[in-house]
Amino acid sequence: MMFKKILVANRGEIAMRIIRACRELNIATAAIYAEQDSTGIYVKKADEAYQVGPGPVQGFLDMPQILALAQRIGADAIHPGYGFLSENAQFAHLCQASGVTFIGPSPQAIHLMGNKVQARGLAKKIGVPIVPGTEGRVARLDDALAFCRTVGYPVMVKASAGGGGRGLRVVRSDEELRSGMDTSAREALSAFGDGSLFIEKSLDAPHHIEFQILADRHGNVIHLGERDCSIQRRHQKLIEIAPSLVLTPRLRAEMGEAAIAIARAVDYDNAGTMEFLLDQEGRYYFIEMNPRIQVEHTVTEQITAVDIVRSQISIAAGQPLEIRQEDVTLQGHAIQCRINAEDPRNNFRPSTGTITAYLSPGGIGVRIDGAVYKDYTVPPYYDGLLAKLTVRGRTWEETVSRMHRSLEEFVLRGVKTTIPFLQKIMKDPDFRAGRFDTSFLETHPDLFQYDDTLEPEDLVVAISAAIAAYEGL
Repeated sequence: MMFKKILVANRGEIAMRIIRACRELNIATAAIYAEQDSTGIYVKKADEAYQVGPGPVQGFLDMPQILALAQRIGADAIHPGYGFLSENAQFAHLCQASGVTFIGPSPQAIHLMGNKVQARGLAKKIGVPIVPGTEGRVARLDDALAFCRTVGYPVMVKASAGGGGRGLRVVRSDEELRSGMDTSAREALSAFGDGSLFIEKSLDAPHHIEFQILADRHGNVIHLGERDCSIQRRHQKLIEIAPSLVLTPRLRAEMGEAAIAIARAVDYDNAGTMEFLLDQEGRYYFIEMNPRIQVEHTVTEQITAVDIVRSQISIAAGQPLEIRQEDVTLQGHAIQCRINAEDPRNNFRPSTGTITAYLSPGGIGVRIDGAVYKDYTVPPYYDGLLAKLTVRGRTWEETVSRMHRSLEEFVLRGVKTTIPFLQKIMKDPDFRAGRFDTSFLETHPDLFQYDDTLEPEDLVVAISAAIAAYEGL
């Protein structure tokens, strides 16, 4: 039986994405928001909205408060989106115990796959290749040094819990290892409440390939093809494409089967993503699983015509998958660009302020997932993702050209954004020829040379602010 009301335990563009899917399914929605984010468009678009707190973040992490609200307003399910509580096994368990459906995998699956060390061990046990690394968590510096001297530098120090590039460091010497472990442990403890670490050998310029999984509660597991997430800065994804330009049909089938095998090994249900590295010789290695919806799911939706969020909701309601593996076809190409409030030329420094002008692109094959508008104030408390621009084309060349044209049309003023940087990438000969891997930004420093001269409207705002500041002296 389908849900009557879903509480969306998230904010921004992913909250809007969930609300839209619910509306198509004729399901009522309830949003939660912090006082500092009360003007978010998702707050206005939900059927109901409730303030949580205290502070800008704590309310989104307060499990008892969110569950009590769901029960009080009669929500029979909670969708956590990504981030916040989406990979929290305790929250999934509390939902289960309270009779509120958690739209995501079981607490057991989150516990097994949400920890990278356990996930690596499981993959190795069922015969899926993994990157050479420590057998488990590394607590002592002496053990870490011994491993690194065996496999050789560079290596990656990684947080056992969480993701998004937090708690992750590439180190190239004993000295860097000493400082890197301390820094990664503190960052991981702050971000995930778990400061445990492990170490992997760092591969030379691999591709970052991930497979989208859907699994129901009736034993059906399929994959929806792969995404190439190799264009990254500080190990955080910036551009995603589907399908990969480097996978052969044979390799796609083999990696897809490996992804399904891992999901079956933990009785996984709902949406999830298996992440792999593909080295220069075409060898793949499992690195982790994300047991949730991902930011980049839109490129998969564009080439398969499968609504992944809608599938999440249907699976959680106990319904079987509507498609089989043989029904999945990959049509054309898709690219997603993350429009972040950041300054790429200043080490991707976050940018905050009021959006003074906003006009999104359109036309055939163009999709916008966003949650901002003119006069919206970008708060400093959250991730800087303002919108996701996804385009689809019949060929790779058509898709890149369409993305470049769409970025040219995109008007977003008042804060620094990644738009001009992304435009530069779309014009780069190596990118257009498909010659890129995870080292792309490091090996193409010229991409950071671009013109982001203020538009006339921005100059007026800047001059007005300067006058106001002067008169206030």
